Amino acid sequence: MTLTTTELKRIHVIHEINARRMTAKKGAEVLGISVRQMRRLIKKQREKGDGALAHGNRGKQSPQRIGEEVRRRIVELAKTKYPDYNDTHLWEKLQAEADPIEISRSTVRSIRREAGMGSPRKRRPPRHRQRRERCLREGMMLQTDGSEHDWLEGRGPKLTLIAYIDDATNKVPGGIFREQEDAAGYMIVLQKICLTLGIPLSIYADRHTIFQSSAKSTLEQELSGEQPKSQFGRLLDELGIELIPAQSPQAKGRIERLWGTFQDRLVKALREANACTLEQANRVLAVFLEQYNQRFTIEAVDPENVYMPWPNEFDPQRFFVFRYQRTVMNDNTIAFNNHHLQIPPSSERASFAKAKVDLHHHMDGRLSVLFQGKTLVIFLPAEPGPPRVNKFKPAPQISLPQPAQLDQSHNPRQASKQPHKPAPGHPWRKPLLPQNAKRREKTVDNSSVSPSLVD
Repeated sequence: MTLTTTELKRIHVIHEINARRMTAKKGAEVLGISVRQMRRLIKKQREKGDGALAHGNRGKQSPQRIGEEVRRRIVELAKTKYPDYNDTHLWEKLQAEADPIEISRSTVRSIRREAGMGSPRKRRPPRHRQRRERCLREGMMLQTDGSEHDWLEGRGPKLTLIAYIDDATNKVPGGIFREQEDAAGYMIVLQKICLTLGIPLSIYADRHTIFQSSAKSTLEQELSGEQPKSQFGRLLDELGIELIPAQSPQAKGRIERLWGTFQDRLVKALREANACTLEQANRVLAVFLEQYNQRFTIEAVDPENVYMPWPNEFDPQRFFVFRYQRTVMNDNTIAFNNHHLQIPPSSERASFAKAKVDLHHHMDGRLSVLFQGKTLVIFLPAEPGPPRVNKFKPAPQISLPQPAQLDQSHNPRQASKQPHKPAPGHPWRKPLLPQNAKRREKTVDNSSVSPSLVD
């Protein structure tokens, strides 16, 4: 039997007392027990030897120990149904089973370690970094990023999850799965946040070209001192949202740690729902975010949030779009993504040649052409859905009528011209005046004289 350090110390003190080199009172002081307890230990050692000083419960099971049947069930679930769940996640799932297992998280960890099952997550040794305090109020700063991962575990295409997390509360106000990280995904989620919670004060993001344009400044921008902006950067400027660029991935640690949690828990939620497509993944994500926010959201230091309510006079369709500018060619077409889009004549203007028009590419894929704030024509996409920057493929359009075939009542310039017939009282219809008649008679008389008589 292996004795503990405390038990070995007791044996040494008792041997000293038996050799009369120490008194029982002094030995009790050394061991920190009473003299009466010291005398009991001395008697037990003399009767049964040194082994009698071992604790009486040595080798016995605690009455509080989890039963072997429950322990085997936990180990079986951990190996079969939840093989890659961490200790905390496994503990939560055990409580949510049809036959829940009421057990503490530390006990689950001990059972797994006794069964030789370590944590599925490999942790790197931490580096020394300076901690940044959280924002005081909800809505002061949102961190955002995209995570490309095999979210469907081979059941479907590889997707990218785009999400925002509040720096003050850890709340995830919105997220979306996209085929790839793009500006449309960030706009769609931000639109949902602005219309439901309000407009945040700032957004903390990396230096991706989605947020900061890499284009060179034009001559007009250089003269005005403006910097080229991406579509998302232009949106933030119009909404008054400050863009804070991160210097490193570690600087936006909240969103980076969120991906670690999602790649663990969300992957399993998608697996349990057997999600195989982009649409199914987004439906699972909506339910998962509600559960996640209930579980992991914390209270801000200041409970008052600083989201600015969305103004009623603001039309979201004017903000959450991709904007471009084109010059209309002589044949009343504009070029966009290698497509020539025809602009029909309007009641106010028959031709828009050389005019500058604005293009609004909406989040549902529609492309609107505007002139001086008025919509001239809307082109439908060949495939509806969120757009990509500078990419558009129009749906087959019905051929437009020629100007001569248009409704003349709505286009007076194209109406056929009828001959004008003067009214009865028009001056042209009035008879000549008397004095004008005399002048006419005189003129006729002079013209009838022979040239020889005049000479």
